[in-house]
Amino acid sequence: MTTSFQKHFYILFSFLLVFIVGCSNSYIDQIDRGGGYKFRPGYPELRTVATGFIDDQNQAYINIASEIVYGSLVFKKKDSLYVAKGTVDYQILDLSNPQNIVTPLEDPIEISARSNNISYEQSTYKFEKDINVKPGNYEVIVTFTDASTNRTTVRTSTLFIPDPTNNVSNVTNIRILTKSDKLNSNYVPATTYDIQSDVDSIKFVFQITNNIPDGSLTINSKLLRFKADTSIARPMNYINYTPSSIEYKGIDYSESEEINTNRRVLTTKGNVFIEFIFPALSRGNYRFEVSSGLGTDDEIYKARDFSIKSPHYPSLKTAKELARPLYYLMTEDEYDDLMKIKDENELKKAMDRFWLSNIKNSQIAKGVVELFYERVEEANKQFSNYKEGWKTDRGMMYILFGPPWYYETRLDVQTWHYTYNKSDSERVFMFETPKIKNKFYPFDNYILQRSSSYYNIQFRQIELWKSGVILRRL
Repeated sequence: MTTSFQKHFYILFSFLLVFIVGCSNSYIDQIDRGGGYKFRPGYPELRTVATGFIDDQNQAYINIASEIVYGSLVFKKKDSLYVAKGTVDYQILDLSNPQNIVTPLEDPIEISARSNNISYEQSTYKFEKDINVKPGNYEVIVTFTDASTNRTTVRTSTLFIPDPTNNVSNVTNIRILTKSDKLNSNYVPATTYDIQSDVDSIKFVFQITNNIPDGSLTINSKLLRFKADTSIARPMNYINYTPSSIEYKGIDYSESEEINTNRRVLTTKGNVFIEFIFPALSRGNYRFEVSSGLGTDDEIYKARDFSIKSPHYPSLKTAKELARPLYYLMTEDEYDDLMKIKDENELKKAMDRFWLSNIKNSQIAKGVVELFYERVEEANKQFSNYKEGWKTDRGMMYILFGPPWYYETRLDVQTWHYTYNKSDSERVFMFETPKIKNKFYPFDNYILQRSSSYYNIQFRQIELWKSGVILRRL
């Protein structure tokens, strides 16, 4: 077993190695990874992405694309409609020139529906805003306030808009848009790192300011896929992952597969929009990068990382999506038999049989099922990284035990407490991360420190779920 000294030495050595390698790559700061969900129960779920471009009149502008989850808003009955109201505030900070003050903007939002079912919808209300600015580096702060609760959610994005009037060629941030497989659907901006796998195609859009004197500029693009852990969290009583395993590393940026390369030669000066469209990609972690090959001093480089997740991520809708998290409640044989079922209707019936054969009472079973999948979805929103949040160790613990009473984080260790007695080994759980989150490794990968003594603890917790008693433990 790895000693504490060996473990921390490995963390330090790994961090230094990544730091050394990363510093030799001056492009690391030009990689955009999109946003996360930053979920907080009871607060509006706002997702935002901002990108800067230059129009036909050489005017720089910022496009801010946002979406709000319907079910995170408070709808009130008004005549025959259910209505939610709020306010969106936009604040633009010029990081290149703090003296340049961009006037804050405020927009009212009103959403209405004929059915109160919208209060439970996990689909989103989408809206966009264009704001004229000068070329430069910007931080965009978007705040949404729910008028009914006065609760606010803040999202922040950074972007770069090159100056088309100087003699330096450059590239804007890369924008990702997706198109669903529904008939006549349009491309919509991706607002998070995660992209649903039910999309029909993915479009990458960026703009080049070509200021090469003779007008000839070569633009190279590349789509890469990285090796990453896709496994479901193993039981609490199993042995810990070995440092050499992909489960321990999480995602390996040193090992990639080249999916596509493209070379385009721009022969005239000016601002050029470039688009690349790819058919639906398989699930995994990707990077789309753009470079010019001009050399170290004049090199143009931008990249956008993203992940393809399940079809309705972070929600679960299909029978297959709903079946997979039952891994945490079933025996291995039960789970294997369940996953062998290919027909959607038969799979739904098998899941119903599992719940009712254990709980017996259909009303109690319904409440338990709702709680289970509510936690699965919340785990996706809180712990999503290179893989689905419900598959992570913290996701597993959140689903089985619920949110901790409180938690403590220090450097590479996070401790979850389900008691105020810190010495209670049955109610206090420790997670450690092999790599501290930084620009070279942008994910929180907290791994439960497993123990054979956890067998009975997990068994008892699973029995609470399978008996329906979990509802009395909330």
